[in-house]
Formats: sequence, structure tokens, C-alpha cells
Amino acid sequence: MDNFTYCSPTRYLFGRDTENSTGEQLAAIGCKKVLMVSGHSSARKSGLLDRVEASLRQAGIEWVELTGIDPNPTDDRVYEGIGLGHREVIDGILAVGGGSVIDTAKAIAAGIPYDGDFWDFFTGKPVEYALPIGVVLTIPAAGSEGSGNAVITKKDGLRKISIRTDYWLRPKFAILNPQLTETLPHNQIVAGIADMMAHIMERYFSPTTDCATTDRISEGLLKAIIEDAHRAAAPTFDYQARANIMWAGTLAHNGICGCGRVEDWASHGLEHEISAVYGVTHGAGLAVVFPAWLTYVSQTKPEKVAQFARRVFDVRDHDDRAAAAEGISALKAFFSSLGLPITFGELGITDPDIPQLVKRVHINKGEVFGGYFRLTQSDTFEVYKLML
Repeated sequence: MDNFTYCSPTRYLFGRDTENSTGEQLAAIGCKKVLMVSGHSSARKSGLLDRVEASLRQAGIEWVELTGIDPNPTDDRVYEGIGLGHREVIDGILAVGGGSVIDTAKAIAAGIPYDGDFWDFFTGKPVEYALPIGVVLTIPAAGSEGSGNAVITKKDGLRKISIRTDYWLRPKFAILNPQLTETLPHNQIVAGIADMMAHIMERYFSPTTDCATTDRISEGLLKAIIEDAHRAAAPTFDYQARANIMWAGTLAHNGICGCGRVEDWASHGLEHEISAVYGVTHGAGLAVVFPAWLTYVSQTKPEKVAQFARRVFDVRDHDDRAAAAEGISALKAFFSSLGLPITFGELGITDPDIPQLVKRVHINKGEVFGGYFRLTQSDTFEVYKLML
């Protein structure tokens, strides 16, 4: 296990009706006027925004709105939010939505107090200050409610770029009410499940050895997700199953699964190019990418994949390569059982431009990238081919 520093300053308010305390939480972190960032019409139609706004009025919090944030959020909306924040002199950001809304809010929070272009932070400049962020989560998936990470697509060139911070972009509070997920469509629930599993696996597959505690945390979360996935995705709303999935999604990405080790993140890099170019749902793309990546890396580094197979899917084979292969098959079968795609074709991409995807990912990630397995351009080409 490597040395590590772990900081999780987010206060979590979990359970029924917790959105009614949004104004109180904003007041507690010193906000007087916030930019409220949200998606399209669902939060308004469901009455959620009305309840949040009532809590803001009760706490004496003013607000202005930035609505209509799309999946795979783009930089033009970030610039719009920064401009609005300057004109309205806001002192905090409230994100009401899922990962795309929260990521947009984070980029705005860093951009408003900064004199330069917010993209500087996505290309290496450290964030030294950001406006405080609060979250009302509506989609359990990205884990952005508990992380310092964000992903934004630059419309010029469709470059999907991520940022990772230790402190400033972590929300000050996150409100997690499983009731708010009741009307989510099936495809969003299952894509979210794939997304949170990928967040755990990106950390689990590490070159760092002797991380037994962090391994067991990761394995336990994966098994808990698998156990409740079908109940959570069923047509009849199951509060307890959604509660377990929602909390797992937060723990998957708040850093606890990466403590003491080098992380990988190659699969996210591979998927970001797919969703940037073809506009697919991120979690669905990860369901295609991860089994292909596991298949490729297990050809030369089967040990950790075999451990994953034995501990998460109860594979009994003592040969590492055979166990790894069986575990990958079990993962693919699990994704398929939820209705997730596991090939380009099932993702709706009939003729992927693999050379272009390879070129793009290495422009963004460098000549070699990944932690558990270092991918060169030839490796990346082979991984993409395994998705056909």
C-alpha cells in the first residue's frame, strides 16, 4: 500500500424528504445568492424544483437559474453559467440533477472567481479556489456528488476532458433522497449501475500490491451493487434497493476505493472518445469498454482479473487465466441481463472508426496511458477491436 491523503469534506444528507433542507444547508455554508443548475423539464415537472425553491425562500437564499444541461455536458453552457454568475454576483452553486449537471456546476464554480479561461484547469492548472457547491442528486450513477472530479466536452473538436481535484470541487453537501429516482427510466438506472461499477474497477485494477483493505471495500461494493441491481431496475419502485444503489454510487467515486494505490482510468479514457464522437450514454459505453479492456489485459496480467472473478463472481477455477476468462464472461452476462450493451453494435454504432478513436484518445491521454496496464496505440486499437 502506498502513502495517501484522503479528504472527503462533503456532508451527506440521505433519505426521504431531505431536499427540503437545501436552503438550510446553503445558509450553513454562507451562501446568500446561488446559481441553481439543472437539466431539462423532469425536475420541474416532478415538483422537485418547487420544493427546493420553497426551502431556499424559507432560508432567505436568492437564486438565479441555468437550466437545460444535456448529458455529456459542453463548454458553451459552462461559459454561459460563468457569465450569469458574474452578472448576478452569486456566491455559491446549487446543482439539482445527475452527473452532467453537477460536473457543469463544478466547472462554473471554478471559472467564476478565475480571471482566465476555465479550460486552464482541465489542462493542468491546479484549482486554488472555487465557489462552494451544493448538490441535490436525482440520478445515482456518476458519483460526482461526492468527488472532486468533473468531465466537460469542448465543442471545438469534441474533446471530452476530465479534471480531478482533492478539495475545491468536492461539494460541501450532497442531498441523496432515493425517492427522487422513482420516475427514472430503466436505461438510466442500468447505465448508472455500469458507471458506478466502472468507477470502482478503475481503482481496483491497480499495479499497487498489498491493498487488502481497499480491495475488500471495492469487492464488497461491487457485490452489493450486483445483488440489488435487478430489484433497483425493476418496473416496480423498490425504495430500499434504490437506496443501496444510490449510496453505492457515491462510495464508488468519493475516493475511498482508491486509497493507497495507483489507479487505472484507461477504460474511461477509451469511453470518453466513444461518447464524445457518437453521443452515447456514458454508462452504456462503459458496459461495452470494460469487458473488452479486461479481456485484453488479462492476456498478459491475469492475476488481479482472476481475483476479481473469484471474489466478486465466486469463480472457483484455480488457474488464473481460466478464472479471469470466466469472470469476464460473468460480467458480460450480468450487463446483458440488465439490458446493457456489450458490443459496438448493441450500442448502436454499426461502423465505428477505430483508427480515429485511437488517434483521439492518445491526443488527449498521451502516447501511453493507464495504471494497471499501460496502453500504447497498438494496444488501444486491439481493445477497441474487442468491442466489435
